[in-house]
Parts: sequence; structure tokens; C-alpha cells
Amino acid sequence: MSAAARTLRVPGRHGYAAEFSPYLPGRLACAAAQHYGIAGCGTLLILDQNESGLRVFRSFEWNDGLFDVTWSENNEHVLVTCSGDGSLQLWDTAKAAGPLQVYKEHTQEVYSVDWSQTRGEQLMVSGSWDQTIKLWDPTVGKSLCTFRGHESVIYSTIWSPHIPGCFASASGDQTLRIWDVKSTGVRIVVPAHQAEILSCDWCKYNENLLVTGAVDCSLRGWDLRNVRQPVFELLGHTYAIRRVKFSPFHASVLASCSYDFSVRFWNFSNPDPLLETVEHHTEFTCGLDLSLQSPTQVTEANC
Repeated sequence: MSAAARTLRVPGRHGYAAEFSPYLPGRLACAAAQHYGIAGCGTLLILDQNESGLRVFRSFEWNDGLFDVTWSENNEHVLVTCSGDGSLQLWDTAKAAGPLQVYKEHTQEVYSVDWSQTRGEQLMVSGSWDQTIKLWDPTVGKSLCTFRGHESVIYSTIWSPHIPGCFASASGDQTLRIWDVKSTGVRIVVPAHQAEILSCDWCKYNENLLVTGAVDCSLRGWDLRNVRQPVFELLGHTYAIRRVKFSPFHASVLASCSYDFSVRFWNFSNPDPLLETVEHHTEFTCGLDLSLQSPTQVTEANC
């Protein structure tokens, strides 16, 4: 599924998240940290790829490690990162300096940030090790709402691409939770694994289908109309699954990356679901994204 690999190494930085621009083919952002995010600063890299490889278009520094990045859905130059100091940062790639704005309310590391994909709303959601989720309007300097209920650190927060105001979260408390911004209470709680859940994602073609990836090395699919049992389970990774993403082009295809140094591509509708295993990494693979413009483009970030 993946084309020939193009690699950019940044000395002293460990990549935690990578995301393709929804606007510009070949442009992607990478959130990185020094010293595996334990100490030191962070870097946001804006990269452009062409036939000769990857080049740095813009680089921004922050005083703590950056753990996730999300592009704006209404401005091709704007994106948001989150960091170990409990803050979110708003950047503009058209400007050489930044950030334009800092949102500082979380009391511990912010590990996840996502910009809503549904039309008619421009909202962000962030998940933190302080066990809270916060809702943001990027034009407002403070959070709109705080969601509580998780009993451990929150690793992943992701908007539904189908249902306005609906998002999912995954946590070290072993649950997948579904929330609605119209209510500060949780809508659905899924005891999805008997291990910490590090990632979740929504299917782009089915509003009721999500996937979770966990420390138990498994991927599980969940139909929100009946969450008593997973609708599929994918086994093969040998260490914790760090990130999982559904394909934008195929309803039953997804990709996962793991601390086993591999990226795997799956089709859960096949009797033998594993499509491909890519093992060209020598460090943990933490970030993963699939291009909206090309079915063969995948980006990964290593820490």
C-alpha cells in the first residue's frame, strides 16, 4: 500500500505525531520532542515532499515536548499542537514566528488534540494526563467546556467525521468513551480492552464503527449500536499499538503502528486480514497518518 519510503532525520528530535495537510498535496506536519518528551523542548516541522524527497518548509520551537498535531479545517496555513506543559499552541505556517496563541488550562501533559471535521463548527478537543478532555473554539482564549469521567490518563481524542459535536476518547482506564458537546456527560462507555488503550479512530464510511489499539497488542472494532462484543479483532503486533487510522479510501482498511517497530495494514473484512507489514524502522513508531489525496501515501513519525 505504501510507496517508496522518503525519510527525513532531525538530530536530537523524536517524532510523536504526523499529519497530512487536508489542503496541500505533499505537505505534512510533524510534532516532535527532545529526550523522548521527558525533558527539553519541542519542535513543529512543516514538511513538503516531492520526487527528490522531503524538505523542511518551516520549523517552530516550543519550550516543552510536542505530542500531537492537527490541521485547521478552515485555513490551510493554521494548525494546533499540544505539549508536555499542559498547553495547546496555534501556529500559522505563513508566518516565520509563532505561536499566534497559547491555550493553557490542562494541569498535566496534553497527549492528543483534534480539529472538528464536520462543517458548520470550528472546534478543537484535547485530551490530557490530568484525566480531563477540554473543548475549545480557536477564536476564544479559554476552553468552552471540560469533560470528566475517565479514571486514568487520556491518550487519544478524535472527532466523529459524521456526527457534528460528537467525539471519542481512549484512556489508560481501559475504556473507549463517546461524548456529545451538547452534554458534558458521557454518552457511551465501552470497556474495550483489559489494558491501556493508546489510540482510537472513527471509520470514514460508517458513523457507528470505531477501532481501538491497546497495550495488549490488539486492535478491536466497535459498533456503537451494540458494544458488548467487538465486531473484529486484529492480532499480529508484538508490542503495544501506539496509533491506528482508518483509510480515507477503503471502508474496511486501516493502518496501525506499534512499539514493535512496525506499521501494519489490515482489511478487517478479509478472512486473512493482514495486508502488509512494514518494518523499516529502528526506533518506536509513534505517529501515523494516511493521505486524503493519495491512497498510496502514508506518513510515520518515530521516537
